[in-house]
Order: sequence, then C-alpha cells, then structure tokens
Amino acid sequence: MRKIILSVILITILVLTFISNFIIADNPIPAEAVKFDTGDTAWMIVATAFVLLMTPGLGFFYGGMVGKKNVISTMLQSFMAMVIVTILWTVVAFGLAFGPTIGGIIGDPSQNLFFAGVGTNTAWSLAPTIPFILFALFQAKFAIITPALITGAFAERIRFWAYLLFMVLFIILIYAPLAHMTWHPDGVFFKMGVLDFAGGTVVHMSAGWAALAGAIFLGKRKVQKVNPARITYVLLGTGLLWFGWFGFNAGSALGANGLAAQALGTTTVAAAAAAMAWVFLDKILGHKLSALGACIGAVVGLVAITPAAGFVSIPHAIFIGLFSAIVSNIVVSKFPKGKIDDALDVFACHGVGGMVGMLLTGVFASKAINPAVGDNQGLIFGTPTLFINQLTALVIVSIFAFVASYALFFIVNKITPLRVTEEKEELGLDISQHGEFL
Repeated sequence: MRKIILSVILITILVLTFISNFIIADNPIPAEAVKFDTGDTAWMIVATAFVLLMTPGLGFFYGGMVGKKNVISTMLQSFMAMVIVTILWTVVAFGLAFGPTIGGIIGDPSQNLFFAGVGTNTAWSLAPTIPFILFALFQAKFAIITPALITGAFAERIRFWAYLLFMVLFIILIYAPLAHMTWHPDGVFFKMGVLDFAGGTVVHMSAGWAALAGAIFLGKRKVQKVNPARITYVLLGTGLLWFGWFGFNAGSALGANGLAAQALGTTTVAAAAAAMAWVFLDKILGHKLSALGACIGAVVGLVAITPAAGFVSIPHAIFIGLFSAIVSNIVVSKFPKGKIDDALDVFACHGVGGMVGMLLTGVFASKAINPAVGDNQGLIFGTPTLFINQLTALVIVSIFAFVASYALFFIVNKITPLRVTEEKEELGLDISQHGEFL
C-alpha cells in the first residue's frame, strides 16, 4: 500500500507541475514595475541561506546526543524536513500561512498553489523592498526547522514513515495556522498586538508542545540513559545553529537596516549570556562544566531571544539569555524523566525557552528600539497591555499546539504505527529503518 501511495504522490506532482501553466492562474504583473532595494534583497538571500543551514546544524546537534546506533536516523529526520517541507510549502502550505485570511485563523491557499503569483515582480505587503518569492522562500526555512525540532523528543523510537506523515500534517494543521495568526496582517494575534519577531510562538512553542505530546504518546524508550555518540557533533551543530540564527533573527527585519543590526546584537549577547548562565549554574549545583551544557545553554538563549530580538535593548537581551537559561536548566533537572521520556529535552529547552522569551518580550519591548511597538510597550515601561497580550497568546498557543499535536500523533498511529518494535529499537534505527550504520 505504501508503495502505491508514494507512486501516486510522485506521479501527481509530476503531472501537475508539467501542466501547471494551463491549470494555475498567472497573476498579471502590474504596469508599474515594483522597485526593490538591492541591499535588502542581497541581505535576505544571504539570511535565507543562513536559516537553511540551521536544519543540518540541528541534525548534528541532535545526532551527537543520541546513542551511536541512532545517529544517522536522527540526523536524517532533520535532513528530510528540508526535502518534504520545501515541496509542501511550495505546493500549498505557503498559501495556508500567508494567503488571504479566512477568519484571521488560516490563509486561503488557492491563489498561491505551486507559488502562483509568488514571483520576482511582486512584493509582500510587510516586505515591500524585496521580491515576493524571496519572502516566501525565507519563510519556508522557518517551516522546515520547526518539525525537525520536535524529533529530539521521540528520538531512538519512531518509525521513519510515520514521522514523515506527522510532519506533513503538522505543517498544514498546526504550523500554518500559527504563522497566519501571528505574522499575517489580518491574523488574530497580529491584530491583538502580539509581538513575535522571529518565531517564539510559531516555531519554538509549537515545537516544544508538540515534542511533549509526542514523548507522552510514544512512551519511554527501553533504555533511557545512553552515552552521547559524538559530543563533537553537538559542538559543531551548536556553531552552525548560532551562525544560522543570525539569519533567523536579523533576517526577520526583512531588510538590511538598523533593526537587522539590533537583532544581530541581541541574538549574539543572549546566546552568550545563556551559555554562561547554564555552565555557571551547573557548577553551583555541583556538576562539572560540560561541553554539552554550554551548547544547550547557548541554544536556549537563542530560542528565548527569538521573539524579542527586534524589540529589546542589548542589556535586556542579556537578561533574557541569563534568565531563560536558569529557568530551562531547572526545568531539565526537575523534569519527570522516569515518567515522560523527552529524549533530548526539547520541551524544557525550546518550549520553555520560547515561553520565557514571549513573556519577557512583553516585559522589555521598547518603541525606542522598534517604533512598531507603539505605545503598548513592555511591562517595565509601565504599560501592562502588551504583557497581557503576550500571556494570552502563550496560553492559547500552548493549549492548541499540545492538544492538536497529540491528536495528530493519535491519527497517524491509526494510519501507520508510530513506534518501532522492541526488536528494532534494540537493534537501533540506523540499521532497522535505513540499513546504514556508523
């Protein structure tokens, strides 16, 4: 049956793309040519490439943490996110996220099927200085890394084909609505005044809550404590993530401007502060200063500053990095690992880090940094409205992402088993799922 389904998918895409000029409406180019800024365009091309690099970086980050017999499978899960989500985004998901609104919840994909109307002579309303296709491709990289983040929670025990099906459903039913609600001018969160510069709700909270749902649904591994296969992979992955995150956050300014420079600065110091706080706290608690701890701390800081990057000052970014690392470190140490097997602490790092970042955006966002903040500044400036909006969005997104993700795991499991057999888990996913090994 799987062979038939995969054959149908390939043949359908082949046929539709071959005859696309006959079945997809071609939006006419307006008579007056759009004038794009070459500097903005150049920067956004680079930023898009930066963000794409984060996903293989995540593969190294996760791959180094799992046991040796699951390294290839874990890294391949990230790589296949680049493959599957790219096509899915082009065919339908971009329209779901950024198409004309349907109730402020989801976009109408009909106008942008196969990137119809997404070309080099039109522009997105909030990014008028770069081609529309560049904005769409930049956003694709955010969609790619989000399901890849989830994989760390159910590492070493998920069937690969079931993961691919979950990833497709997650992008369509969870990621796209959240992106629309948060970043589309007609989205409900956008209209509420919720601030999410580069993906605290859309990327990290959605991934964190989905990770928790997956860890609960799939159950524990037979052997939960494994020696990391390659700490050097983790270090390499962290470096690639940190590098790529400059595109993630600074690129979200959607131009080569002062706001991009500010986001670059806040991202740099938050990551450094969080790595420092993590290893210092480990030492205070009687643990050794580890490479693994430094890497996890840096990533937590990157996660936490993501929603705030273009809204806060450098000193407040340092505070966000320090505070998020302390909170996540405590959550990791107190997490009920014997009952819930979140293999690589995705919820404690990405979910909690994203929530801390969202709330602290409501505390520190300043119109002096970004005029778009307006009069509803952060709580520290004496106006509570933004903080209340951030908290409201946090609660709604948390409930939606967890419940919807758990439902998707349930549905996928009914279609095809999510978890490998005990024998295949014991053998390792590299061999049992892919016939390869280190």
